[in-house]
Amino acid sequence: MWESSVGTERSWAYRGAMTTDVDLAAVARLIAEPARAAMLDALLSGEALAAGELARAGQVRPSTASGHLAQLVAGGLVEVAHSGRHRYFRLASPDVAHALEALGAISPPRPVRSLRQSRTDEAMTLARTCYDHLAGVVAVALVDAFVARSLLTAGGDGFTLTPAGAEALADAGIDIADARASRRAFARSCLDFTERRPHLAGALGAAVCAHVLAEGWFVRRAPGHRALRITDEGRRQLAKRWDITTP
Repeated sequence: MWESSVGTERSWAYRGAMTTDVDLAAVARLIAEPARAAMLDALLSGEALAAGELARAGQVRPSTASGHLAQLVAGGLVEVAHSGRHRYFRLASPDVAHALEALGAISPPRPVRSLRQSRTDEAMTLARTCYDHLAGVVAVALVDAFVARSLLTAGGDGFTLTPAGAEALADAGIDIADARASRRAFARSCLDFTERRPHLAGALGAAVCAHVLAEGWFVRRAPGHRALRITDEGRRQLAKRWDITTP
């Protein structure tokens, strides 16, 4: 069973002590170090990763990775999950993922220096995870299809699921009731860093992502990696249900 090292009482106590004068520079310093930035990007896969996996993502030695991870945990960006004697790391909250994706939208692209990097970039642009929800071309196309069919209405910083939308998504096998019961935002808008347009986040976005992965519409291109591959079944379902054509 998973146990978080960051307790509920501690997090609420911290929130109660906050003021409107926040220290943005403290978070910026954590993200600015290239190895830590690479680790955070790896954790945007939504999976909990071991220190060794994150050391490889950051291209540093395990001892160096441990120091970086300790700083990320202390800074509130990452938390530790325990499974027996093993420790795994994950983003501390969906808000951290939301902030990282938004920063990606205003960050300059890295120069492409190899064919492998070019292929990875193409895969990431088409379909990937943004923590626990879908991102990329397909995710934005889904939002467009939902809005065009009046399944979602856009407004403010999120979306509203219409009665027709609840029926259509439930018919597709998505657990709407469980998503509504979540304590997090239900249908949040998240700015896609490659498309510069919103995709669906929040509890509903997580439910959609969990369903398409469980049903095999998408599969991860590699363990612990954000990029997704659309399967033949995924192409059929996207075309059949929402008239979305994918390469």
